[in-house]
Amino acid sequence: MGRDKHALITGLFLIIFVAAVTALIYWIGHFERERNIYVISTRHSVSGLNPESTVFYRGIAVGKVIKILFDPKDSGIILIPIEVDKNIVFTKGVYATLRLKGVTGLTQIQLEDSGNIPAVLPPGDNPLLRIPLVPSLTDKLMNSGEELLHKADHLMVRLSSLLNDENTKNIGSILSNLEILTGKISGLEKSIDKALTGIPALTNDTQKTLAHINDLTLDLQRLTKDVHGLGIKTGNLIDTSDAAAVLLMQQTLPKFDKLLTELHSTSQQVKRTATMLDNNPQSLLFGPDQHNAGPGEPGYEEPK
Repeated sequence: MGRDKHALITGLFLIIFVAAVTALIYWIGHFERERNIYVISTRHSVSGLNPESTVFYRGIAVGKVIKILFDPKDSGIILIPIEVDKNIVFTKGVYATLRLKGVTGLTQIQLEDSGNIPAVLPPGDNPLLRIPLVPSLTDKLMNSGEELLHKADHLMVRLSSLLNDENTKNIGSILSNLEILTGKISGLEKSIDKALTGIPALTNDTQKTLAHINDLTLDLQRLTKDVHGLGIKTGNLIDTSDAAAVLLMQQTLPKFDKLLTELHSTSQQVKRTATMLDNNPQSLLFGPDQHNAGPGEPGYEEPK
């Protein structure tokens, strides 16, 4: 009996000793580390999150997750009570996201502050002051992955339809036509260059022709004056009763005067054409410039 009693006392002592040491370690570990309790709420999945998961605030570990449970009043809401160092002060603009822990598949809580609401967030489980858990960038990408795959599949179908055998042949034909057209344009450029090369010589010839036309015009003007003078003198010298004189005065001289007038008009037109070629040689290739008719000119229309 004495031995059993001694063993019992020894066992009780060891249990009490271990409990005391555990309590001491826990107390030392939490010495001067008072915590505030905050509650995170979300309607999204929190897979990978476990009690004792670390809570980070701006990349610094400030606390841990106490537990994870459903809201007793609304089973669609998940509540995540966390404890945070008491010297950490949050504002009402704070929000939480899930943060992956390496390749383990476990997640942690990441707290950020938008700074939009500077009022201090008091600790506690006030349903109106719970910290929202918003989807992270990774969650958004994963949620939109199916939609992105659907769009990529639709794009591949459209590309496959666009690049079928018939369209491929058409594209080849278009490229061949473009090559032929490029060759023709190159030939046209060479022809234009040759034509433009000859324009300076044409200009020189035009200037010479213009000088001769000016001399011809002066001669015609002098000849016209002489003819008019001759008509006046002939009218004074010849008796009007003479039939030949009448024929000369009434038929021959007016016809000759009309011929000289037409020749003078023709020379003026040739002069204008030569002047146009001298001022604008390229009009020989592209035609004269088109100008809107002015007031008093044929084709002029009053603005409405």
